[in-house]
Amino acid sequence: MSKQSKCEHNGTAVPTVRNGDGRSPAPAGATHPGGPRGAVVARPAGGPGARGGAAGAIFALRKTPKETLAVAKALVRRQGFALVTRADAATCALLRKTWPRGLYGSRNGAALVGVVPKPRDDARYVALAAAGTSDLPVVEEAELTLVSLGIPCRRHIDIGIAGIHRLFERLDDLSGAAVVITVAGMEGALPSVIAGLVRAPVVAVPTSVGYGASLGGVTALLGMLTSCAPGVTVVNIDNGFGAAVAAAKMLGVYAAPPVTGVAPDPIRSISGPKAGRESGRARSGKK
Repeated sequence: MSKQSKCEHNGTAVPTVRNGDGRSPAPAGATHPGGPRGAVVARPAGGPGARGGAAGAIFALRKTPKETLAVAKALVRRQGFALVTRADAATCALLRKTWPRGLYGSRNGAALVGVVPKPRDDARYVALAAAGTSDLPVVEEAELTLVSLGIPCRRHIDIGIAGIHRLFERLDDLSGAAVVITVAGMEGALPSVIAGLVRAPVVAVPTSVGYGASLGGVTALLGMLTSCAPGVTVVNIDNGFGAAVAAAKMLGVYAAPPVTGVAPDPIRSISGPKAGRESGRARSGKK
Protein backbone atom coordinates (compact mmCIF):
# COMPACT_ATOMS: atom_id res chain seq x y z
CA MET A 1 0.00 0.00 0.00
CA SER A 2 1.16 3.52 -0.67
CA LYS A 3 1.82 5.96 2.12
CA GLN A 4 -1.10 8.06 0.88
CA SER A 5 -3.92 5.66 0.09
CA LYS A 6 -6.70 7.50 -1.67
CA CYS A 7 -7.39 4.30 -3.63
CA GLU A 8 -9.14 5.55 -6.73
CA HIS A 9 -10.97 2.34 -7.50
CA ASN A 10 -14.11 1.78 -9.50
CA GLY A 11 -16.67 -0.78 -8.41
CA THR A 12 -19.86 -2.49 -9.37
CA ALA A 13 -22.59 -3.73 -7.11
CA VAL A 14 -24.38 -6.98 -6.98
CA PRO A 15 -27.90 -8.30 -6.68
CA THR A 16 -28.97 -9.22 -3.17
CA VAL A 17 -28.52 -12.91 -2.44
CA ARG A 18 -29.48 -14.69 0.74
CA ASN A 19 -27.02 -16.88 2.60
CA GLY A 20 -24.51 -16.50 -0.20
CA ASP A 21 -26.13 -19.11 -2.44
CA GLY A 22 -29.59 -17.80 -3.24
CA ARG A 23 -31.43 -19.95 -0.70
CA SER A 24 -33.81 -18.57 1.87
CA PRO A 25 -32.31 -17.89 5.29
CA ALA A 26 -32.26 -20.82 7.66
CA PRO A 27 -32.55 -20.69 11.44
CA ALA A 28 -29.33 -20.04 13.34
CA GLY A 29 -27.17 -23.14 13.45
CA ALA A 30 -29.16 -24.89 10.72
CA THR A 31 -27.57 -26.89 7.92
CA HIS A 32 -28.19 -26.88 4.21
CA PRO A 33 -30.83 -29.54 3.42
CA GLY A 34 -28.91 -30.70 0.38
CA GLY A 35 -25.44 -30.12 1.75
CA PRO A 36 -23.06 -32.30 3.72
CA ARG A 37 -24.03 -33.14 7.26
CA GLY A 38 -23.07 -30.31 9.60
CA ALA A 39 -22.41 -27.74 6.83
CA VAL A 40 -22.84 -24.30 8.39
CA VAL A 41 -25.01 -21.72 6.66
CA ALA A 42 -23.13 -18.45 6.06
CA ARG A 43 -25.26 -15.69 7.56
CA PRO A 44 -23.18 -12.49 7.58
CA ALA A 45 -24.56 -9.73 9.78
CA GLY A 46 -23.28 -6.82 7.75
CA GLY A 47 -24.19 -5.10 4.55
CA PRO A 48 -24.56 -1.55 3.30
CA GLY A 49 -26.25 0.50 6.00
CA ALA A 50 -26.42 -2.45 8.36
CA ARG A 51 -26.55 -2.20 12.12
CA GLY A 52 -23.48 -0.64 13.66
CA GLY A 53 -23.01 1.76 10.77
CA ALA A 54 -20.35 -0.19 8.88
CA ALA A 55 -20.19 -2.40 5.86
CA GLY A 56 -20.14 -6.12 6.55
CA ALA A 57 -16.81 -7.33 7.87
CA ILE A 58 -15.51 -10.75 8.84
CA PHE A 59 -13.52 -11.35 12.02
CA ALA A 60 -11.60 -14.40 10.84
CA LEU A 61 -9.87 -15.29 14.10
CA ARG A 62 -10.92 -18.83 15.16
CA LYS A 63 -12.83 -19.37 11.93
CA THR A 64 -11.57 -22.06 9.57
CA PRO A 65 -10.38 -20.93 6.15
CA LYS A 66 -13.45 -22.49 4.52
CA GLU A 67 -15.81 -20.76 6.96
CA THR A 68 -14.21 -17.38 6.28
CA LEU A 69 -14.34 -17.98 2.52
CA ALA A 70 -18.04 -18.91 2.68
CA VAL A 71 -18.94 -15.71 4.53
CA ALA A 72 -16.72 -13.64 2.22
CA LYS A 73 -18.47 -15.02 -0.85
CA ALA A 74 -21.86 -14.27 0.71
CA LEU A 75 -20.85 -10.67 1.37
CA VAL A 76 -19.35 -10.19 -2.09
CA ARG A 77 -22.61 -11.39 -3.63
CA ARG A 78 -24.62 -9.13 -1.35
CA GLN A 79 -22.62 -5.90 -1.43
CA GLY A 80 -19.85 -6.40 -3.99
CA PHE A 81 -16.94 -6.69 -1.55
CA ALA A 82 -15.91 -8.17 1.79
CA LEU A 83 -13.56 -6.90 4.48
CA VAL A 84 -11.69 -9.60 6.40
CA THR A 85 -9.66 -9.03 9.57
CA ARG A 86 -7.35 -11.27 11.59
CA ALA A 87 -7.05 -14.01 8.98
CA ASP A 88 -4.30 -16.58 9.44
CA ALA A 89 -1.85 -17.60 6.71
CA ALA A 90 -4.00 -20.49 5.44
CA THR A 91 -7.07 -18.27 5.20
CA CYS A 92 -5.15 -15.52 3.40
CA ALA A 93 -3.85 -18.07 0.91
CA LEU A 94 -7.38 -19.27 0.18
CA LEU A 95 -8.64 -15.69 -0.21
CA ARG A 96 -5.79 -14.85 -2.57
CA LYS A 97 -6.56 -17.92 -4.64
CA THR A 98 -10.20 -16.84 -4.98
CA TRP A 99 -9.58 -13.10 -5.35
CA PRO A 100 -5.98 -12.71 -6.56
CA ARG A 101 -6.41 -8.99 -7.17
CA GLY A 102 -7.85 -8.04 -3.80
CA LEU A 103 -6.13 -5.68 -1.38
CA TYR A 104 -4.16 -7.52 1.29
CA GLY A 105 -2.33 -6.22 4.34
CA SER A 106 1.15 -7.63 4.75
CA ARG A 107 1.24 -7.93 8.54
CA ASN A 108 -1.94 -8.97 10.33
CA GLY A 109 -4.27 -10.80 7.99
CA ALA A 110 -6.48 -7.91 6.84
CA ALA A 111 -7.96 -8.18 3.35
CA LEU A 112 -10.46 -6.39 1.14
CA VAL A 113 -11.77 -8.65 -1.61
CA GLY A 114 -14.29 -8.31 -4.43
CA VAL A 115 -14.91 -4.89 -5.95
CA VAL A 116 -13.23 -2.15 -3.95
CA PRO A 117 -15.68 0.69 -3.19
CA LYS A 118 -15.05 3.92 -5.04
CA PRO A 119 -13.67 6.78 -2.90
CA ARG A 120 -16.18 9.45 -1.96
CA ASP A 121 -16.22 12.80 -3.74
CA ASP A 122 -15.08 14.53 -0.60
CA ALA A 123 -11.96 16.54 0.19
CA ARG A 124 -11.90 15.22 3.75
CA TYR A 125 -9.43 12.52 4.70
CA VAL A 126 -8.44 10.56 7.79
CA ALA A 127 -4.81 10.66 8.92
CA LEU A 128 -3.30 7.46 10.28
CA ALA A 129 -0.49 8.34 12.67
CA ALA A 130 1.64 5.50 14.04
CA ALA A 131 4.35 5.82 16.65
CA GLY A 132 6.50 3.12 15.05
CA THR A 133 6.76 0.54 12.30
CA SER A 134 5.84 -2.13 14.87
CA ASP A 135 2.34 -0.61 14.94
CA LEU A 136 1.79 -1.21 11.21
CA PRO A 137 -0.42 -4.31 11.62
CA VAL A 138 -3.04 -2.17 13.36
CA VAL A 139 -2.60 0.65 10.85
CA GLU A 140 -3.22 -1.72 7.95
CA GLU A 141 -6.44 -2.98 9.54
CA ALA A 142 -7.68 0.58 10.02
CA GLU A 143 -6.63 1.58 6.52
CA LEU A 144 -8.45 -1.25 4.76
CA THR A 145 -11.55 -0.55 6.86
CA LEU A 146 -11.52 3.09 5.74
CA VAL A 147 -11.02 2.03 2.12
CA SER A 148 -14.03 -0.31 2.43
CA LEU A 149 -16.10 2.72 3.45
CA GLY A 150 -14.79 4.89 0.62
CA ILE A 151 -12.90 7.23 2.95
CA PRO A 152 -9.51 8.58 1.74
CA CYS A 153 -6.69 8.15 4.24
CA ARG A 154 -3.04 9.08 4.59
CA ARG A 155 -0.38 7.21 6.53
CA HIS A 156 2.23 8.78 8.79
CA ILE A 157 4.53 6.12 10.21
CA ASP A 158 7.38 6.43 12.72
CA ILE A 159 6.36 9.75 14.25
CA GLY A 160 6.44 8.64 17.89
CA ILE A 161 7.56 10.84 20.76
CA ALA A 162 11.00 9.19 21.00
CA GLY A 163 11.91 11.51 18.11
CA ILE A 164 9.21 14.12 18.33
CA HIS A 165 10.74 16.29 15.58
CA ARG A 166 9.38 13.67 13.13
CA LEU A 167 5.84 14.53 14.26
CA PHE A 168 6.36 18.25 13.67
CA GLU A 169 7.51 17.50 10.12
CA ARG A 170 4.06 15.98 9.42
CA LEU A 171 2.01 18.48 11.40
CA ASP A 172 0.57 20.35 8.41
CA ASP A 173 -0.93 17.20 6.94
CA LEU A 174 -2.18 16.00 10.33
CA SER A 175 -3.79 19.40 10.94
CA GLY A 176 -5.62 19.17 7.62
CA ALA A 177 -7.24 15.82 8.43
CA ALA A 178 -10.90 15.56 9.35
CA VAL A 179 -10.04 12.86 11.93
CA VAL A 180 -6.68 11.59 13.18
CA ILE A 181 -6.33 7.94 14.19
CA THR A 182 -3.27 7.56 16.41
CA VAL A 183 -1.71 4.15 16.98
CA ALA A 184 0.88 3.60 19.70
CA GLY A 185 2.19 1.03 22.14
CA MET A 186 4.67 1.38 25.01
CA GLU A 187 3.28 4.10 27.29
CA GLY A 188 0.82 5.32 24.63
CA ALA A 189 1.69 9.03 24.78
CA LEU A 190 1.30 9.89 21.09
CA PRO A 191 -2.50 10.55 21.07
CA SER A 192 -2.18 13.10 23.88
CA VAL A 193 0.55 14.97 22.02
CA ILE A 194 -1.36 15.03 18.72
CA ALA A 195 -4.65 15.98 20.42
CA GLY A 196 -2.87 18.99 21.89
CA LEU A 197 -1.72 20.14 18.45
CA VAL A 198 -4.66 19.58 16.06
CA ARG A 199 -8.31 20.64 16.08
CA ALA A 200 -9.63 17.44 14.52
CA PRO A 201 -11.09 14.61 16.63
CA VAL A 202 -8.45 12.09 17.71
CA VAL A 203 -9.14 8.35 17.92
CA ALA A 204 -6.51 6.52 19.95
CA VAL A 205 -5.57 2.87 19.46
CA PRO A 206 -3.32 1.25 22.06
CA THR A 207 -1.22 -1.58 20.69
CA SER A 208 0.32 -4.62 22.34
CA VAL A 209 3.81 -3.43 21.39
CA GLY A 210 6.25 -3.01 24.28
CA TYR A 211 8.33 -4.64 27.00
CA GLY A 212 7.07 -6.45 30.11
CA ALA A 213 5.49 -3.59 32.05
CA SER A 214 3.53 -2.55 28.97
CA LEU A 215 1.32 -5.54 29.88
CA GLY A 216 0.39 -6.38 26.32
CA GLY A 217 -1.07 -2.95 25.64
CA VAL A 218 -2.84 -2.38 28.96
CA THR A 219 -0.37 0.34 29.99
CA ALA A 220 -0.95 2.22 26.71
CA LEU A 221 -4.71 1.74 27.08
CA LEU A 222 -4.77 3.21 30.59
CA GLY A 223 -2.50 6.07 29.52
CA MET A 224 -4.83 6.98 26.66
CA LEU A 225 -7.93 6.71 28.84
CA THR A 226 -6.36 9.12 31.33
CA SER A 227 -5.11 11.56 28.69
CA CYS A 228 -4.92 15.20 29.76
CA ALA A 229 -6.04 16.22 26.27
CA PRO A 230 -9.85 16.44 26.34
CA GLY A 231 -12.09 14.51 23.98
CA VAL A 232 -9.73 11.73 22.90
CA THR A 233 -11.71 8.65 21.83
CA VAL A 234 -10.04 5.39 22.86
CA VAL A 235 -10.78 1.95 21.42
CA ASN A 236 -9.64 -1.49 22.50
CA ILE A 237 -6.09 -2.83 22.23
CA ASP A 238 -4.99 -3.47 18.62
CA ASN A 239 -8.50 -2.61 17.36
CA GLY A 240 -7.77 -0.84 14.08
CA PHE A 241 -11.16 -1.83 12.71
CA GLY A 242 -13.01 -0.20 15.60
CA ALA A 243 -10.93 2.96 15.30
CA ALA A 244 -11.74 3.29 11.60
CA VAL A 245 -15.47 2.77 12.19
CA ALA A 246 -15.40 5.39 14.96
CA ALA A 247 -13.68 7.84 12.61
CA ALA A 248 -16.24 7.10 9.89
CA LYS A 249 -19.12 7.85 12.25
CA MET A 250 -17.48 11.13 13.21
CA LEU A 251 -17.57 11.99 9.51
CA GLY A 252 -21.20 10.93 9.20
CA VAL A 253 -20.29 7.92 7.07
CA TYR A 254 -22.35 4.85 7.94
CA ALA A 255 -21.93 2.62 4.89
CA ALA A 256 -19.80 2.16 1.80
CA PRO A 257 -20.67 4.25 -1.27
CA PRO A 258 -23.35 2.53 -3.38
CA VAL A 259 -22.07 0.49 -6.30
CA THR A 260 -23.98 -0.56 -9.39
CA GLY A 261 -23.82 -3.39 -11.88
CA VAL A 262 -23.23 -7.11 -11.60
CA ALA A 263 -20.88 -9.03 -9.34
CA PRO A 264 -17.62 -9.68 -11.19
CA ASP A 265 -15.98 -12.99 -11.77
CA PRO A 266 -13.62 -13.50 -8.77
CA ILE A 267 -10.62 -13.62 -11.11
CA ARG A 268 -11.67 -10.24 -12.49
CA SER A 269 -12.11 -8.54 -9.12
CA ILE A 270 -10.72 -5.07 -9.52
CA SER A 271 -8.14 -3.18 -7.51
CA GLY A 272 -5.66 -0.48 -8.43
CA PRO A 273 -5.74 2.84 -10.26
CA LYS A 274 -6.86 1.31 -13.61
CA ALA A 275 -9.97 -0.21 -12.09
CA GLY A 276 -12.42 1.83 -14.13
CA ARG A 277 -11.09 0.66 -17.51
CA GLU A 278 -10.66 -2.95 -16.41
CA SER A 279 -14.11 -3.23 -14.91
CA GLY A 280 -15.55 -1.84 -18.14
CA ARG A 281 -13.81 -4.55 -20.14
CA ALA A 282 -15.02 -7.20 -17.73
CA ARG A 283 -18.65 -6.10 -18.13
CA SER A 284 -18.41 -5.91 -21.91
CA GLY A 285 -16.74 -9.29 -22.19
CA LYS A 286 -13.60 -7.88 -23.85
CA LYS A 287 -10.22 -9.33 -23.02
